[in-house]
Amino acid sequence: MMKPDFSKNPDQLIPAIIQDAITQKVLMLGYMNAESFEATQKLQKVTFFSRSKQRLWTKGEESGHYLNLQSIQLDCDQDCLLIQALPQGPTCHKGTDSCWGDENNHPLATLLELEAVIDLRKKENTADSYVASLFQAGINKIAQKVGEEAVETVIEAKDNNADLFLNESADLLFHYLVLLQAKGYKLEDVARILAARKK
Repeated sequence: MMKPDFSKNPDQLIPAIIQDAITQKVLMLGYMNAESFEATQKLQKVTFFSRSKQRLWTKGEESGHYLNLQSIQLDCDQDCLLIQALPQGPTCHKGTDSCWGDENNHPLATLLELEAVIDLRKKENTADSYVASLFQAGINKIAQKVGEEAVETVIEAKDNNADLFLNESADLLFHYLVLLQAKGYKLEDVARILAARKK
């Protein structure tokens, strides 16, 4: 990534738009100087230059509602940042999810959050994690589990018990997400293919 051009503004500040990395909701707008930009990358927590406090300010330093850095993008003019983060609690000082008062949700947020948890379990590889044990067992075991859950879902589809059918469907979807990550893919990769098939 190219470096931001802080010299374009007399106060050496550029706007930083904060977006939830999972829901894609815009959470807030802050301002960064070169020092806060570097601190954000070093701490992996979004840090601004507070115009009211006239100092560096890490979001959540008092409330504990940090914005955990996921990625930084620079716009075409190099004077505005789009920062994707994972919020720990409400973003706004008024207690709302965003500074616009709307809720930070997404119709598929549960699946995206689950995908993030699966990725975390894969990386942590803890002994007491079912997901980690699937990755340790290998691709054949994961694929087998998807097959088993698919058969169980089909069996329940033939009956009239909605609760059992939906629970088996959830098991199938869960194991499919594990299989996708075992192959190095995510749900968005499949979604792109489905979008390309639209006529």
